[in-house]
Amino acid sequence: MNRFLHVYLDAYRGLSRPAWMLALIMFINRSGAMVLPFLGVYMTNQLKFSMQDAGIILSCFGIGAVGGSWFGGWLTDRFGHFKIQAGSLFFTAPLFFILPQLRSLESLAFGIFLLSLVSESFRPANSVSIAYYAKPENITKAFSLNRMAINLGFSIGPALGGFLASVSYNLLFYGNGITCILAGILFFTYFKNKKGHRQKKDEITLQSFPKRSPYKDKPYLAFSFLCTLYAICFFQLLNTLPLFYRSVYKLSESQIGTILAFSGAVVFSLEMLVVHIAEKKMTTSQVIVFGTLLCGISYMFLNFQGGIWLLYLSIFILCISEIMAIPFMATVTVTRSGRHNQGAYMGLNALAFSTAHIISPYIGTHIAANYGFSILWWGTGVTTIITAIGFVLIIKHIKLSNTNR
Repeated sequence: MNRFLHVYLDAYRGLSRPAWMLALIMFINRSGAMVLPFLGVYMTNQLKFSMQDAGIILSCFGIGAVGGSWFGGWLTDRFGHFKIQAGSLFFTAPLFFILPQLRSLESLAFGIFLLSLVSESFRPANSVSIAYYAKPENITKAFSLNRMAINLGFSIGPALGGFLASVSYNLLFYGNGITCILAGILFFTYFKNKKGHRQKKDEITLQSFPKRSPYKDKPYLAFSFLCTLYAICFFQLLNTLPLFYRSVYKLSESQIGTILAFSGAVVFSLEMLVVHIAEKKMTTSQVIVFGTLLCGISYMFLNFQGGIWLLYLSIFILCISEIMAIPFMATVTVTRSGRHNQGAYMGLNALAFSTAHIISPYIGTHIAANYGFSILWWGTGVTTIITAIGFVLIIKHIKLSNTNR
């Protein structure tokens, strides 16, 4: 027990105070992440949209996210990560307050598009900020800490969202807007004059591609494409999985929120430990490949007969997949980029995941509506196997500036 505690605490050593503050801000922001997990249920139950119409609107979130990821990366390289993060947080809040008034298919689609365009510009700026304040040897840990905060917030947000939805869906949107404002105030107050980690000359020379555009970096483009395939599968968590819980298992909004909260709690409690052990025992390629395969396994489990325990087992495996794959994907991006194009590389990394926000709900809802959830889950499993093979082939062609390849 003492040895386990020592390993667990050792996973947190070396992280800077700004890294912890970024995590706290992310926690506050994500504690209000109530809207997206319930958006599909809100549209089908409250607004009486069809499942396919709901999928179209969810894809509009992805379209906006693609634009926000690219634009956010471009703006970050020109104006700095501080201004872009602060602007995104403060301008996202009023959009949440407006959304409950949009009840037609067209107006809600545009509103969701605009919301994601503004909110997702935060992601590349935030990733650059994490790399800016972290020491090179702790970059993966810093990303993991930030994601741990996201998932702690996500464990609270859906549970609170499930309760609020049982009272009024409008409260979901208002709660999300308020937490954006709180996160923005704290971020602006703490980071407005904060200096980051200064790179030494020998660290800078390790950055092998200081001037190359990520859009001309063919190995990294292939890597980003594989990240998109992974994210298409993983994001069924936010799109079709709540609909599956509702339509197949007949769970209430509160029960759905509890399962999603459980997933956030698992990632919060285990991410730093798993990442710490994985860094020591496995290569970057091995961690990403194994995490990708676990994603498919988690969804394929849903095709077997079982009670609600099966849903918890499936989402637990999905959590381990997330822990192992996503932080190390970010590490590949950081180590592949140079000082002056980190925003562009982070933007492309965010773009890979944002593209999945377009494709994932559309494909997921289309397959579920026309062929059934069983075909969707088997297809997701096959896709992750193909994606894992792709990662094996491509990562060895990407030169990383650290020794853990």
